[in-house]
Amino acid sequence: MQTTEHRLHILGVPLHAATFENMLDCIAAWIAAGNRTHQICTASPEFVMIAQEDTAFMAVLRAADLCVADGVGLLFAARYLGRPLPERVTGSDGVPLIAQRAAREGWRLFLLGAAPGVAEQAAARLVEQNPGLQIVGTYAGSPAPEENDAIVQMVNDSGADMLLVAYGAPKQDLWIARNQDRLNVKVAMGVGGTFDFIAGVVPRAPVWMQRLALEWLFRLIRQPWRWRRMLRLPRFVWAVLRHRERALNE
Repeated sequence: MQTTEHRLHILGVPLHAATFENMLDCIAAWIAAGNRTHQICTASPEFVMIAQEDTAFMAVLRAADLCVADGVGLLFAARYLGRPLPERVTGSDGVPLIAQRAAREGWRLFLLGAAPGVAEQAAARLVEQNPGLQIVGTYAGSPAPEENDAIVQMVNDSGADMLLVAYGAPKQDLWIARNQDRLNVKVAMGVGGTFDFIAGVVPRAPVWMQRLALEWLFRLIRQPWRWRRMLRLPRFVWAVLRHRERALNE
């Protein structure tokens, strides 16, 4: 897939018409080329609304080599705007697929972020599921500037081909972009709470809730402190409705 083509913009954020297969093929091509660090962003409606107020984050999303639709709300919005996307490409489902392909292709992974010990638990689970998988480093750390140099050195010394960063948005994506020219990995991807899910620290919503686009409700029930963040969802819907109305009136 050519990552510079077949893009849809939702409220200024570019989304590639990608599938899991497309994403894996892009990763394979970038690792084979080995010429620089490519950034993948897994966007959600929350990403889009944060970017409306955070110009640095918007710039990162626009510059990403691949920006996929993680949130189901983006699929609904794309269909509403007349540019449907092929499927939802989540970090939670994508990382196990990456690990599976990595075990087969010999890619070396580094897991960065989440709470202390979680990346290690996630790594152990992924290796158990994918014999031969090479996870060459795990570290919790933080996106704090004082840790920056040491983490970059640690990742580079590991010889990893791909870096998975779980600091949450927008911190993880800003961290990758800030260090893109210093990293030796071929691909870096923000994965949010994926390590928590893989390690079993935080359960995912039941499949039926995922299919009905109710993962947000499951998270809110289990983590009620997220209610302020959830307010971005109705704001996103209203912004998309207004955007289409303006477009029709122009």
